[in-house]
Amino acid sequence: MAAIGIDYGTSNSEVVFFNGEGHQHIKLDPHVENSNKIRSSIFIYYEDDLPTPPASMVEAKVSQIQRSISEQLDKAKQGYYDAQDPKEQEVFSQRIDSLRGQFHDKPALQRRAIQLLLKDMTVQELSLQQLVESGKFAFGEEGFRRFLKTPEKGRLIYSPKNFLGASLEESQQQAFVGMIGKQLSYFKQCAEQQLGQRVTTAVIGRPVRFHGTRGEEGNHQAINIMRQAAALAGFDDVSFLEEPIAAAYKIEQTLEQQTTALVVDIGGGTTDIGCINLDPLKVQELERRIDVLSVSGKRLGGMECDKNLVIKAIAPHLGQNLTMQNGLPVPPTYFSDMCAVDDIPKLTRFFTPEYGLDIAQTMSITKNPKTLERLLIIQEEKLSARVVNSARMAKELLSSKESITLPLHYIEPDFDVAIDIDLLHRSMRSWLSKVISLIDECLEGSSKMPEVLMITGGMSLSPIVRKAIYAELFAELPLLENDAFNSVCEGLAIQASKLSSVGVKS
Repeated sequence: MAAIGIDYGTSNSEVVFFNGEGHQHIKLDPHVENSNKIRSSIFIYYEDDLPTPPASMVEAKVSQIQRSISEQLDKAKQGYYDAQDPKEQEVFSQRIDSLRGQFHDKPALQRRAIQLLLKDMTVQELSLQQLVESGKFAFGEEGFRRFLKTPEKGRLIYSPKNFLGASLEESQQQAFVGMIGKQLSYFKQCAEQQLGQRVTTAVIGRPVRFHGTRGEEGNHQAINIMRQAAALAGFDDVSFLEEPIAAAYKIEQTLEQQTTALVVDIGGGTTDIGCINLDPLKVQELERRIDVLSVSGKRLGGMECDKNLVIKAIAPHLGQNLTMQNGLPVPPTYFSDMCAVDDIPKLTRFFTPEYGLDIAQTMSITKNPKTLERLLIIQEEKLSARVVNSARMAKELLSSKESITLPLHYIEPDFDVAIDIDLLHRSMRSWLSKVISLIDECLEGSSKMPEVLMITGGMSLSPIVRKAIYAELFAELPLLENDAFNSVCEGLAIQASKLSSVGVKS
């Protein structure tokens, strides 16, 4: 039996096994060559017909049909009383009998109600719980390609992790349990096939804070959802470890002497900071809480930069700077709602016909509506996830280029947006100041100052980030080089190996 580390990320996820000597990365996405990562997004879809509507909707439709029949019945009765000719009365009498039969034929009414509901229903009208219970699941590149090809066939959950600490109704919480349970089950299956043994234990990485405003309540909810999902996936034992601490455990394996490290982990969804005493003589110890001097964290990751870049670089080409005939600007909420891929209520509202009508009406009172028409296309064709993903790719390309031309031809033929490094820098300025505030918060809570610095996570590869944190804040500290994409999961696998060893000994 084996134990694995799972880095369940905002943008990508990873699974690693550690045998005490080396790491084995589990291949999760057959559609991506030479990669041990998989997109965390999930596409839930229907190949053919949508599922039967819930009983409450069917009964409501049945009542509506019966009201219509009652109105027809009243008219038929009135026609019977008004008729002078016996033959005409006979026609109305037969009509009355037929309508009465229809009114009381519950099975036929239910079939008719279901047909009418399915005729008008779209995937967006289904609740998340209905989707999870009746839809098919596609992960990684397969899911994203299906979404790009047939977005109307399903719903893309761009980043399930981002919702775990948010305010969710009980049905929504159970939907995420079922959704993530299927995802973790797939990860477990891949690991068992490649390791050739049963996987029973997992250590899952967690941010310091799952949600920015709900505090411990949000953290407790998120851990509870993940724990239930792991049990549903078939894991016997699951534990959680803060991601910066996991990264520290990985780098500890390379140290020759004791030191105090400041670990800055900037991922896709959160930024987490940890100050920890590391000691190569303690690498086999399981419980290390006494060595953790301070942690801080916030829902402030790379996705926030992606959305900021959409607002700064793309939204101006979608009508953001237009004014209406009354002199007021086009509502700025159009653009924040458009890229709210990590906020289900906002995005669901943005995709409603009423929202599209509101944009169309605004176009009619705007002097130059052409650019706003692009926003309406995004709304009608549900392209928000593609737009945010395009911004992510632009951000990554600008890590090695001074300027790029971003093609957005899926919105409009020949629609390109020029973005340079200066614009990216401006879009990240506010975000960076918040990251630095988190670092200050962690240092204030620590009884010791760091002797070395470690920057990890996907955003740590950004030259803008490295300059702001290392060159401008901690240039006097030695920088511990690490694998920005794998350090967290490899540290989680180390912790899983320790747990497995304890289990064997006991």
